[in-house]
Formats: sequence, C-alpha cells, structure tokens
Amino acid sequence: MKLLLDSTRCQGYGLCQEHAPHLVELDEWGYAKVLAVAVPPGAEEAARACAESCPNSALRVEK
Repeated sequence: MKLLLDSTRCQGYGLCQEHAPHLVELDEWGYAKVLAVAVPPGAEEAARACAESCPNSALRVEK
C-alpha cells in the first residue's frame, strides 16, 4: 500500500497530519509532505483516514 500526494491540490489544512503524523509532515507554510510513500505494516487504517480527511483529495491510497 502506498500513500500518494498530489501537492498541486494541497491547500494546507493540516487534517492529514492529525490522522497520520508518522506518515505526513507539514512544511513551514502548512502544506503536506509525505514522509514515507510505502505505508508500513499496521498503519493502513491511519493512511486511509489521512487520505479521507483531505477536503481537496490531495492524498490517496493505492495498493
């Protein structure tokens, strides 16, 4: 499973980081940076919640 970021859609809400701080970091302006593309075992639910929380669908999970 991978967590993918479309940085052109990110508006800097920071909701993703609240759901998965171990997968997403915010830059100095509040925009998301994905720390790890491959979702580690046990973090699948957090990755899904992270992607679902984004109002602009900037994040998505792929198998």
